[in-house]
Amino acid sequence: MSIMKTYHPKREEIRLDSVLTALGSPVRLAAIKVIAEVGEHPCCGILPQISKSTMTHHFRILRESGVVWQQHIGREYRLSLRRDDLNARFPGLLDAILSPLQNEPCPTMAREKGPA
Repeated sequence: MSIMKTYHPKREEIRLDSVLTALGSPVRLAAIKVIAEVGEHPCCGILPQISKSTMTHHFRILRESGVVWQQHIGREYRLSLRRDDLNARFPGLLDAILSPLQNEPCPTMAREKGPA
């Protein structure tokens, strides 16, 4: 049985355009807001109202852009924000993006149901 390795860019490989693209999705931005507020978190507990396959796609984009670390611990995958790496590459960017979101509800919570 082969084990598939997940790609995480090195600090110096993190690109601004990739980070901004990753954070341009309301779902991914909401996921980052959760991780920033609670710290390392199991993938299954982040935005549970969204399907697992959809969140897997969004987590891959966040991981491959260098925004999060994804690690396999036991039977679960856990995500953590790469705050130190992002601050080293782009000082103040993460705080500038997250600060306005502190008092806002999760942007995807209001869209649980489609139009009637």
